[in-house]
Amino acid sequence: MTVPGREEPALSLAAEFPPATRDAWRDLVSAVLAKSGAAKRDGAAEDLPLEDPERALASPTYDGFDLAPLYTSDDVPSDLYAAGLPSGDGAAATGWDVRQRHLDPDPVRLNRALLSDLENGASSVWLVLGSRGLAVDDLPEALQGVYLDLAPIALDAGAETAAAATSLLAIAAQRAVDPAGLSGTLGADPIGLLARTGTEADLGMLAPLVNQVAASPELRVAEIDATVYHEAGGSDSDEIAIATAVGVAYLRALTDDGVGLAEALQRMEFRFAVTANQFSSIAKLRAARRLWSRVAELSGAATPGAQPSGQGAGAQRQHAVTSAAMLTRRDPWVNMLRTTIGCFAAAVGGAETITVLPFDSAIGLSDDFARRIARNTQSVLHDEASLARVLDPAGGSYYAEALTDRLARVAWQKFTAIERAGGALAALRSGHIPQLLERTRKQREQAIAHRTDAITGVSEFAFVAEPPVTRPPRAAPVDEGALLPVIRYAAAYEELRDRSDAEFARTGRRPTVFLAGLGPLAAHSARLGFAANLLQAGGIEAVIGTADGASGVDPAALVAQFRASGSTVSCLCSSDRVYAEQAAPAARALKAAGAKTVLLAGQPGDRAGSDAESGIDGYVFAGCDALDVLSSVLADLEVT
Repeated sequence: MTVPGREEPALSLAAEFPPATRDAWRDLVSAVLAKSGAAKRDGAAEDLPLEDPERALASPTYDGFDLAPLYTSDDVPSDLYAAGLPSGDGAAATGWDVRQRHLDPDPVRLNRALLSDLENGASSVWLVLGSRGLAVDDLPEALQGVYLDLAPIALDAGAETAAAATSLLAIAAQRAVDPAGLSGTLGADPIGLLARTGTEADLGMLAPLVNQVAASPELRVAEIDATVYHEAGGSDSDEIAIATAVGVAYLRALTDDGVGLAEALQRMEFRFAVTANQFSSIAKLRAARRLWSRVAELSGAATPGAQPSGQGAGAQRQHAVTSAAMLTRRDPWVNMLRTTIGCFAAAVGGAETITVLPFDSAIGLSDDFARRIARNTQSVLHDEASLARVLDPAGGSYYAEALTDRLARVAWQKFTAIERAGGALAALRSGHIPQLLERTRKQREQAIAHRTDAITGVSEFAFVAEPPVTRPPRAAPVDEGALLPVIRYAAAYEELRDRSDAEFARTGRRPTVFLAGLGPLAAHSARLGFAANLLQAGGIEAVIGTADGASGVDPAALVAQFRASGSTVSCLCSSDRVYAEQAAPAARALKAAGAKTVLLAGQPGDRAGSDAESGIDGYVFAGCDALDVLSSVLADLEVT
């Protein structure tokens, strides 16, 4: 560093340290892996070579590529900046729009909730109408006292979109609201409606709606709701690809019906899900803008090679919603953490509008407290954490840029495959899109079942005696013609917990498994804790007993504790060394005492045959199919 008027040597930070290189990092990591024995990735057929630590530590994604453990400037795409400036007006200029969702069918309660939200941090409202929420005829009563020229209104009326749009515009006209002051979205998404309900898609409705709101340039008409595909189990690239294809279908429909290209682009909004996987969600929003910018360029609405800088006809306006699929009914308080991370990702990813679903959304109609927490989550991140003050905070990050680029390329391949299949509507009807989503959904189901995708409070660290959180039920219409399912990741585990609750209500006692800790505490404590945690995910209580006699297992003591537990299922817990000596006599003693099933905590390995002879019926271990194990245990305990 040179100070004016003084000659000083240049300051070189970290000059005393050798330069950090990728090869040096690899050598150090290889040494650590060799010591820990952690050179095998879950599911790998064989040990991965220590000389390739990056492969050994890579994490697979549902999008078909691995996440590397280290990213450097070598991994950044050459067209780095094409990946990601926010669209629309840019959150850094005005801050994002805080949009609260409402599904209450009672117009009086809904009106009270709307006014409370708008007075306490929300800047727009998302109204679910029709069979899943408020009746369209009750819209005037629900919007009493809401200033339509100040608060954007996002309609979500499904098959009643046209009627809801007419009602909203009529309310504005009765109040003499300047049409130019209206903003929000009419929520027309005929392809999404077909996917979710089976209602035939009418793309011809889009152009008349655009003409109907010609005097309201800030009022969007089409809402490309990608959460439909996310909630059907899709991956990030699935969601981007299908949303882009749906957007292209609407663009074609509008321009074919005489709407100008720039006008058609301006009338669209895209809704994406953001999850507790913050980096993937950030990259998803950035990659989605990249694809849409390319679509606009190919359509002739953007200059070739122009960056998606947030202005112009090619900009994608994004509404990010915290994922409904990731929310849980059990231990719903953890949902606050999930939605906070999702909101952070949406802000960093550059969404113009963000909705944080209340933590009790999976249970029923949210109460005032849950909605307040949802609003305050955004307020803290927006006003106190100042996330809206930086344009594209992830820009330049080696990891974020590389992930955005990879995700965009995979999504573009899937998008072009949909186009080759005839476009979004044809691909949905033919099964191309359902099959695409099914592949990812099955992979995710397996990961959740094996707990490689852990759900805190549900599949991991469940609290069996958790007091239930109750809410009034919300409308749940049966869409028998739906082309896509609606899933929640925790649902399978929660069904097991429901069986446990029903057993407790019927008998006053929960399903119980006797855990037999063999050998000294140091030998059995780790696997005993693992087994107890696994059982709790199915609503099964663990009764713990130990039987370490002077010369090994004490069968009499073990049998006495087992019978006192009242269970008919037992699990042996200890180290492999202790198992070699004590597992067989313990299993035989338990079977003689009436145990229907005896499990062992640990991998079966080479001893499975001899274990079966001694009465061991199965194994529980990290990576086992937890759902299958828990379902089997409940069946053995005769819990239906």
